[in-house]
Amino acid sequence: MTTATAMGDLTTTKAPFIESAQGRGDLFIGQPYEQYSENNQEAWRRLYARMLPRWKRYAHPRFLEGVENLALDPQAVPRLADVNRYLEPLSGFKSKAVSGYVPAYLFFDCLRQREFPTTITIRDKDSLDYLPEPDIFHDVAGHVPMHTDRQFSDVLVRFGEVAREAARRAQAIDDAERRVHVVESNIKAMARFFWFTIEFGLMKGGDKGVCAYGSGLLSSFGEIEHCVESPDVQRYPFQLEWVVNQYFEIDHYQPLLFVADGFEHLFSQVDLLERWLMDGKLDNVSPGEPGINETDLASFLEASLHTEDAPAS
Repeated sequence: MTTATAMGDLTTTKAPFIESAQGRGDLFIGQPYEQYSENNQEAWRRLYARMLPRWKRYAHPRFLEGVENLALDPQAVPRLADVNRYLEPLSGFKSKAVSGYVPAYLFFDCLRQREFPTTITIRDKDSLDYLPEPDIFHDVAGHVPMHTDRQFSDVLVRFGEVAREAARRAQAIDDAERRVHVVESNIKAMARFFWFTIEFGLMKGGDKGVCAYGSGLLSSFGEIEHCVESPDVQRYPFQLEWVVNQYFEIDHYQPLLFVADGFEHLFSQVDLLERWLMDGKLDNVSPGEPGINETDLASFLEASLHTEDAPAS
């Protein structure tokens, strides 16, 4: 047994603490900060140091403001309690530690309640470039700085409200086969919207021209430059009918991205997404990725819709 393992280690896919939590069925957990090994801390330092110059060049200005407002430490994995101490007064959002995958409806409903499910593990220090699942660098350094912005955080809340309406609407469909079809199509449409905005969104950025605001871009050393500079990337003005019908794959740089005019434009598109949902325009979107797994499907079909509404934004 290595010293790091003996003391505790929170490397993604190798963390006994996470395995134990999952074994108990605990989704929402604490952050056992003392279990971050020196290797974990070194991974954070390397990730942060190499991303900072690229953020300054390619990230949306409000993301850079968010990094400053969160007072992220370049030398140490963030404590979520410290992150929330800076975050909550700005937007009402808070990061909430999770042990792993959060079913789709529950994830979106957390956003509605201004809670962001946050991974606490970190990728291996010797494998910094690609990770198929989120880690704390992707979640806290990639997502959370944008959550400090009130306009952007309101988009997330609004998106969570759309997901709730999708669950309500589905539960009103009597025919079981039709209900499953509608929910699968609705989830696919919402997942594509989320992917091409919150995860891989580009936005007009004043003097910068086009810049990145999506967390998948903001946490990727290679893709943040590629998405702005490469002639191989198609960059189109955001059009909802394209977005909800466009499949995507997660294991390579994105060849097609959409450019929003600004945060008010983005918010208006979430409103339009809800109108299309209620009008049935999301019930038969084009096939293809992402696939809808049984867990995500069940999370919508079995959603509890009796909780109190989130505080007004």
